[in-house]
Amino acid sequence: MTDDRPLYGYTDIAAVGALLADATRARIVTTLTDGRALPASVLAAESGVAASTASEHLSRLVDGGLLTVERSGRHRYYRLSNREVAAAIEALAVLAPARPVRSLRESTRAAALRRARSCYDHLAGRLGVAVTAALLDHRALVRTDGGTGTERSQHDPISAPLREHPYELGPNAEPLFTELGVDLAATTHTRRPLLRFCVDWSEQRHHLSGALGAAVLTRMESAGWVERTATRRSLRVTDSGARVLDKVLGVGV
Repeated sequence: MTDDRPLYGYTDIAAVGALLADATRARIVTTLTDGRALPASVLAAESGVAASTASEHLSRLVDGGLLTVERSGRHRYYRLSNREVAAAIEALAVLAPARPVRSLRESTRAAALRRARSCYDHLAGRLGVAVTAALLDHRALVRTDGGTGTERSQHDPISAPLREHPYELGPNAEPLFTELGVDLAATTHTRRPLLRFCVDWSEQRHHLSGALGAAVLTRMESAGWVERTATRRSLRVTDSGARVLDKVLGVGV
């Protein structure tokens, strides 16, 4: 006898998988994981397809809830629907097979992403993990689960936002973030959780996200300590940024 009762709580993972199963749609979504809103023409160029082809894929991604679209003048701009989409793409990067590197340019781009990148609106890669570790070393953050440094715990996913994070602000949080130029009080008074952490897909260690992580990256960009590369998602530390990171956090670049 079969049980035909509905399975409440079941989520249709296959629907999302079908959207990302196409290489062009996957490239479009990956292109937008740095938090930008881009017009269809730019997404078509970055994905290597005709504008009409990109338009069809963008419509499917919007209908599927992965992207949102807004009109500005004659152009329609597309962005990821929310931070959860970016986190899902980061997590899939761990499971996905590496593409063969066919040129020095591709090799350089891959290395740059591992070195320093934005994960939607916060800092990731080796630099993101190093900054998080430095905040722990300086007691601006403290770990509450008995773990060491930014090491992921046994039950953490390999790459994903942590549902329950084992950190809290430390005794030196206020002076250190003030020295960095981050208004901790203003960051605290937002609807977004102050502290969130992800397991970095390339480092498989924790990096800071949440409102505080976003504020740190915003400050680093506005101060000219990091700047976007041609790919936009990877970041380059400037000379002034290297000096600040070394002086304030002891992070060598």
